[in-house]
Amino acid sequence: MSRLKILVTGSSGQLGKCIQEISSLFTEFEFFFYSRPVFALDDTETMKAAFASVKPDVCINCAAYTAVDKAESEKETAYKINADGVGELALLCKQYQTRFIHISTDYVFKGNASSAYKESDPVDPVNAYGASKAEGEKLALQNNPASVIIRTSWVYSSYGKNFVKTMLSLMNQRDEINVVNDQTGSPTYAIDLAQAILHIAAHKKWIPGIYHYSNKGIINWYEFAVGIQQKINSNCKVNPIPTSSYPTPAKRPVFSVLDTSKIETDYGIDIPYWKDSLDKYLLHYNAERN
Repeated sequence: MSRLKILVTGSSGQLGKCIQEISSLFTEFEFFFYSRPVFALDDTETMKAAFASVKPDVCINCAAYTAVDKAESEKETAYKINADGVGELALLCKQYQTRFIHISTDYVFKGNASSAYKESDPVDPVNAYGASKAEGEKLALQNNPASVIIRTSWVYSSYGKNFVKTMLSLMNQRDEINVVNDQTGSPTYAIDLAQAILHIAAHKKWIPGIYHYSNKGIINWYEFAVGIQQKINSNCKVNPIPTSSYPTPAKRPVFSVLDTSKIETDYGIDIPYWKDSLDKYLLHYNAERN
C-alpha cells in the first residue's frame, strides 16, 4: 500500500522542525518539508508548484508571520501571509482533495474571559498579529470547510526563539530577572503539538473544524519562569512585575487559556501536564548540551 504524502510548510520554524524531528516514528507517511522561499504563503506560484509536484494527501501549515510586535508596523505583510496566503492554501487543498491542517493562535481572543476559551467563543484580537491570524482562520474555513484549524499557545521547543530558551539563557547569565505575572495561559511543548497533529493526520475519521491544543495547567509567565528556575536549580531570583512595567508595541491578551476538551474527545488525544512536558524538554535540552 502506498504511503500517505504529507506536505509540511514552514519547516524551518519551531513546529515544522519538531514535526521533522519525530517524522521517522510515523512510517505510514511520506513527508515533504518546505520552507521559504521554495514555499511562501505570500507567493501563490510557489505553493501551486509544490502541490503540482507532491500532490499531497495532507497539508500541515506551520508557516506564518509570527513577529507579534513587528506586525503592528507591518500589518500588510502579516495579513498577506497569515490571512490571504492561508486562504489561497485552503483553496489549493480543496482543489487537490488534500486534508488541510492549519495552525492558529490563542491571540485571536481578546483575553478578558474568566474561564478557558472554547472553539465556539467569538474572536476579538487585541493586536495586528492576532487579527491577521483570525482572518486566516475565516478564509480557510470559507474557502475549504473541510479544514482542521488548531489554535495553540505559548509554544516552546529546542528551536528558534521562545520563552523557555530565553529564560534558560538569562538564568545562566544574571542574578535576577523580571517576568510579567498578569498574563495567564498555558504553555505548549511543540513536540507534543507535533505528535497531536500527526495523530490527527493518521486518524481514520476526519472531523473538520476549529480545535484548541495546549499543555494542561493554567499559569502566568512569572509562574512559568519559576517552574523553569526550580527544575534547573538556578539561584537566579525571579521577580514578578506587571505588564505595565514591560511595555511592548503590541498588546497581549491578559487571559488566553484554551479549553482543549474538543480535541481530546473528537480525536482521542491525551494531553500532558505542562510540568511533565517541561521535564521532557529539559532532558532533551541537557542531552543536546552534553
